[in-house]
Amino acid sequence: MPVPWFLLSLALGRSPMVLSLEKLMGPQDTARCSPVSLGHWEDGDVLCLPGSIVSAPGPVLVPTRLQTELVLRCYQETDCDLCVRVAIHLAVHGHWEEPKDEDKFGRAADPELEEPRNAFLQAQVVLSFQAYPTARCVLLEVQVPAALVQPGQSVGSVVFDCFEAALGAEVRIWSYTQPRYQKELNFTQQLPALPWLNVSADGDDVYLVLDVSEEQRFGLSLYWNQIQGPTKPWWHRNLTGPQTITLNHTDLFPCLCIQVWPLEPDSVRTSVCPFREDPRAHRNLWRAARLQLLPPRGWRLDAPCSLLAEATLCWQAPGGGPCQSLVPPLYQANVTVNKTLELPLLNAHPNLCVQVSSWEKLQLQECLWADSLRALKDDLLLVETRGLQDNRSLCALEPSGCTPLLSKASTVRTSGPSSMYLSGSISNLASNFQFLLCARPYDGLWVFGDVHQRWALVWLACLLLASVLFLLFLFRKDHVKGWLRLLKEDLRAGAAATARAALLLYSAEDSGFERLVGALASALCQLPLQVTVDLWSRRELSAQGPLAWFHAQRRQTLQEGGVVVLLFSPGAVALCHEWLQDAASASASASAPHGPHDAFAASLSCVLPDFLQGRAPGRYVGAYFDGLLHSGAVPALFRSVPVFSLPSQLPDFLGTLQGPGAPGPGRLGERAKQVSRALQPTLDQLLQALGDPGGPGGGTRDGT
Repeated sequence: MPVPWFLLSLALGRSPMVLSLEKLMGPQDTARCSPVSLGHWEDGDVLCLPGSIVSAPGPVLVPTRLQTELVLRCYQETDCDLCVRVAIHLAVHGHWEEPKDEDKFGRAADPELEEPRNAFLQAQVVLSFQAYPTARCVLLEVQVPAALVQPGQSVGSVVFDCFEAALGAEVRIWSYTQPRYQKELNFTQQLPALPWLNVSADGDDVYLVLDVSEEQRFGLSLYWNQIQGPTKPWWHRNLTGPQTITLNHTDLFPCLCIQVWPLEPDSVRTSVCPFREDPRAHRNLWRAARLQLLPPRGWRLDAPCSLLAEATLCWQAPGGGPCQSLVPPLYQANVTVNKTLELPLLNAHPNLCVQVSSWEKLQLQECLWADSLRALKDDLLLVETRGLQDNRSLCALEPSGCTPLLSKASTVRTSGPSSMYLSGSISNLASNFQFLLCARPYDGLWVFGDVHQRWALVWLACLLLASVLFLLFLFRKDHVKGWLRLLKEDLRAGAAATARAALLLYSAEDSGFERLVGALASALCQLPLQVTVDLWSRRELSAQGPLAWFHAQRRQTLQEGGVVVLLFSPGAVALCHEWLQDAASASASASAPHGPHDAFAASLSCVLPDFLQGRAPGRYVGAYFDGLLHSGAVPALFRSVPVFSLPSQLPDFLGTLQGPGAPGPGRLGERAKQVSRALQPTLDQLLQALGDPGGPGGGTRDGT
């Protein structure tokens, strides 16, 4: 690729010796020999495989030394490429067979035996050249008169012009013969880099110093060189003269490259990637990587650059122990980033997770149960292995390893307090297998649960429940009658009006606040309400993005006559103030500091216009939790709709949520007590973690 003359002059220096590099005019490659003869040479369809070493049948020509020289291949007088000339020095390996004893004592030599000495030694010499991202192979046929051959003697050299390479590139050269009689020669050389580009660090800042002449105008671009996809531009400027570009250390990635070119018509761009081996860049890459599990059986690894990593399935048993890897890996080669891949599953299970490791170090892990409120199941995983002759064997995955199941009954201890007695025969276990998880050519994964034991427990629980209800009916007839009357009222109200939809929005500040929101949502589901919250829709949220997910849920909720509930917290209040004060800074803060599942941050761009234009009353309701916030902390704009304190104002809150179909005050009070009992323990736990033992009366956590 032609390189502007000013770049070559900067890179090669200004000394007369360097600037007097030999110029080769034209694009043609050439080869010459001295004093050996060159038959012909090939380029293009040459197979670059050395093959195995074979024994020499006699004297053969082999390469003994590689020598390189920098030259310029020029298409015009000032439009040249840096090129590498390679010289291969050849010598004779092996020797002629000695004459037999009778020839030594005067017997006339056979003329046919002398014929090889009058022929030529020929060799096919392969020259392989690699300079990322290009590679070439050249096949050279050389010959030398056999009469001039002496074992171990140098017979001359072959010179090839030439292999093009970029400034600053590392080139690797190999040479060997076909067939190969000895170990191939190899040579590595670092070509001159661009001395006008210097990278230095000072604390958290990284400086790109470009030292060019005052009048030189050039373009500069920073981009991510993604091997598995097109380059992704990041920063571009047209500059003049010396410049210093400042980057933060968090901006560094291994694939971050710098491209420069003169601002001239049809100019050629030169690139350099200085952070490929930088440890900070590799740490930043893993911090930016995101692992997602997508419905129904997809997964995706997003990262700015390609990753040298391995992905595996693992089994997470209850109890908090390490996730046990299941072999073989999902992909033997490197994981493809920024592309949705499919898990080899026939059915999903909440205990299954995906791990991504690099150099045997766990970097990322995502589990199926994390996208919902489902808990880990106390199930047992059986691993079925099939041999080459379809021989099958089973083992039970335990924390200590995989316990083989022999032909006789085996005892396997699960994560619970009891043990299971299993037989290694698949036919004996077939009635207890719940479903097949994973199928590969030679192995399978099965989840086992004692079905008979579970049905017995279910029947026992039903009998106990019936006994308790019967006793309550005998001892508290009046209370039971009142309860039946209230239940009848609920059924009538439900027949008159269907359950109202409610969309909960909150700022995901920490796991404790998320648990509190989850407790509220679960309690509201016990009422005639259709509750939607992002905690229960993580997969859809990850697949669609927070903004698109909120748009769809908000439109559906309002079309059905539902209500959007804004749950205010200190973080949510701060975010609202940022949006109200400066829309530009708020947009940045909504996309960066908050997590990928934070629908509240993404929804502010749609929620605020409803309040500013007076469309919020009847469609929105506000709420905050006692002890975490007080009513004065809620921004004035949002007080145009009812704002309730929970759980102290739960009856009014529930009445507003249920709308015209809400029951009477007595029934609302009963429901408020049920919700409060479900909510208060989680709220107390959060307040205690925040250092507020006083509970609802002990102050606020909004910093005001």
